[in-house]
Amino acid sequence: MNPHLSVITLAVDDLERALAFYRDGLGFETQGIVGAEFEHGAVAFFD
Repeated sequence: MNPHLSVITLAVDDLERALAFYRDGLGFETQGIVGAEFEHGAVAFFD
């Protein structure tokens, strides 16, 4: 099996700005902010 990354978690101060950067700037696919009910804030996942 070749080594690879499957999940990386980043905490950011401005999720909307980070979402725009990774989606619009780097072209990562995302469904956007998918959860806001978590203890430490909202979450966005990228493929």
